[in-house]
Amino acid sequence: MTLQRQIGRTGGTRVKCALGAQAALEWAFRVEQAQLELPPPKDVTEEAFGFGLEYVLLQRAALGCKVDGGQHKMGSYTHPDAEVIAATVAGIPDSLGGIRMAIRVAELARAGLTPDWMPGAVPRCVPVETKTNQHGERATTIVVGTERLLTRGKWRTVEVLACPVTWRPHPEQIASARRRYEDWWHALDWVRDGLQVGGMLREVEVAAAMPRVRPWRTNQ
Repeated sequence: MTLQRQIGRTGGTRVKCALGAQAALEWAFRVEQAQLELPPPKDVTEEAFGFGLEYVLLQRAALGCKVDGGQHKMGSYTHPDAEVIAATVAGIPDSLGGIRMAIRVAELARAGLTPDWMPGAVPRCVPVETKTNQHGERATTIVVGTERLLTRGKWRTVEVLACPVTWRPHPEQIASARRRYEDWWHALDWVRDGLQVGGMLREVEVAAAMPRVRPWRTNQ
């Protein structure tokens, strides 16, 4: 479904289509196939804080003579609002991940995905390795030392065995996935604010709706 089908007119006035931040990005990258045009490498004399809305304004000005067709889509039309959204994503500042985050945000939007924060994951203590024989599955043990025992009047040396264990999934693995989700959320929040404040969208209105900032917590 194209955006044009969602836009109507009331009394001759164009009514903007309201989309949440994530939905707006998915429309731009997945439906309209907008391309992420990253800024050129910065010179050492330039500030390393991203291009922000200034870069977006330059992109928007360039769109004034390109609205009849997408720059990257041969023979097809890319909605100018989608190009603005893509340009805004390209301006994600270094403090929020810069170019790497811009690419990640665009790729997720194009795939219609949300970062995997490992919902329902609970660390469990399990053997590092198991083996299966005729008696079933057993944890693999290793020799960690020896002891001298007196049995039936004789001293014997016996091996002390232990079962190495680990946490699966590891707590740090879960924490890392959730940090990546939060980083994505903050970048998405920055893009939303930039699009709302910039006022450069003609037919799309970016609503305040955002994914939950910490969906693994019941109150956030």
